[in-house]
Amino acid sequence: MSDRGSRRHVVRASRGAVTEGRSRNLARGHRPALDGTPSSTARLEDDDRPRVVHDRLEVVHDYRPGRSRPRMQARYLLIAGDLSVALFYILLHPANLRVLLLTLALTMTLFASGHLYSPRLHLSLLDETPALLGRMATSIGVVALFLAVSSGRSVRHFLVLASLGALLQLMMRGIVFAFLRLARKRGLVSHRTVFLGGGMVTQKLAATLRNHPEYGLRAVGCVDRTRPVPETEEVAPWLGSTDQLEQILDMHGVNILIIAFGNEKEEDLVALIRQRAFARRQVFVVPRMFEMDVAQRAGDHIGAYPIVRLPRRALSGPSWRFKRAFDLVVASLAMICLAPVLLACAIAVRLEGGRGVIFRQVRIGKDGEPFELLKFRSMRPEAPGDADVTWNIKGNPRVGPVGRVLRKTSLDELPQLWNIIRGDMTIVGPRPERPYFVEQFSADFPRYPHRHRVPVGLTGLAQVSGLRGDTSIEDRARYDNFYIESWSFWLDLKVLLRTVREVVRGGGG
Repeated sequence: MSDRGSRRHVVRASRGAVTEGRSRNLARGHRPALDGTPSSTARLEDDDRPRVVHDRLEVVHDYRPGRSRPRMQARYLLIAGDLSVALFYILLHPANLRVLLLTLALTMTLFASGHLYSPRLHLSLLDETPALLGRMATSIGVVALFLAVSSGRSVRHFLVLASLGALLQLMMRGIVFAFLRLARKRGLVSHRTVFLGGGMVTQKLAATLRNHPEYGLRAVGCVDRTRPVPETEEVAPWLGSTDQLEQILDMHGVNILIIAFGNEKEEDLVALIRQRAFARRQVFVVPRMFEMDVAQRAGDHIGAYPIVRLPRRALSGPSWRFKRAFDLVVASLAMICLAPVLLACAIAVRLEGGRGVIFRQVRIGKDGEPFELLKFRSMRPEAPGDADVTWNIKGNPRVGPVGRVLRKTSLDELPQLWNIIRGDMTIVGPRPERPYFVEQFSADFPRYPHRHRVPVGLTGLAQVSGLRGDTSIEDRARYDNFYIESWSFWLDLKVLLRTVREVVRGGGG
């Protein structure tokens, strides 16, 4: 094998036989090194490059790092197909254009809310027809009712035009599906795919992808903790251990990972998939007990195997830039509007405890980076460093009346608005902790470090769910990771509303 950028894996057809060169090397327990060059103990000549022989079909995988093919986005084609209905409306009956465009806009909104623009592996108009018809009927019915109530005229003509438009939408979706299937078969849309798990399910799925290129996935091989027995490497050869997964995916230019059944523990898989390197890759999972009636829950399938598409939680990008802009606007307005409250709190703290109104403490933020968190001092000063290793101050005699009020109402947290403006924190996110406890909790709870994938927050889902003060750290980490996996702007708004409720109730610590 050459290390000059060209990686070639040739798969030929015959049922299970392996070429003599590969058999000879596998029998010695040798395999090519991860970087693509043969190891010193397994020097392979050009004619001895690993090959797997199958029936008569020859599939060639050729990947050159740095060479990317423009990707065809299925969702944009589907949206363009629906927008073409607007042209139909313009040509057929421009007099009712506004009403018909309103119907189309409502229909497309319902399609988007029902994930009918989301990319699918199995493209079938018949499978989607019930969902499409239901949403189109809903939008047509709503607009018809609005016309009947607002104008009092007959809506029969509108119903005829809207029904013709709905039929055209179905036809256009069928055309787009047919085009996508053809593009996949011809390799115009082809995603390099690796299986995590090396059992028989992996091989059967890989064989299905080989025989049905219309799924748009090209199997490169499999990765597992240990090497599968040779009889199960017919279609998806073993590429290496899961310890090398990220390097393998990068080396082969893989952007699709399918988790089947392998030798890796589930908790290790969760930690693996939560790594930042997988945020830009699509991950599918073959569900347990897949032979039972799980097709409806899975939502997609490859042949007769249900497939669950894990949502890609992008930890950066437009959504998070919007979140940052929202933080800046809200935190800035809050500091301006709450300036009298901030001043009153500062004066009260000064009168009770003297100098040092602001309490500064090192906390751990996104990606484990330390920063200086600001709070109003709610207790009299103590020996330097003691606060960094003291977990709970409930009942501490150094907390005065002003401090108790500030902590009960969470007013002591207001200076963190400046942390948000400065970029150390966000409004909603996992609460930051001190380095001493981060190290301790990370050692005791394996999922705890996963919460540092996103910026830490002024408030968080765990806090508004009652996990404050002396509560379970494991539960806090579980809530924080649930927030990250389920993040949406609406979830942030819900947490903010619940935070206001907690503050009104006096639920601070």
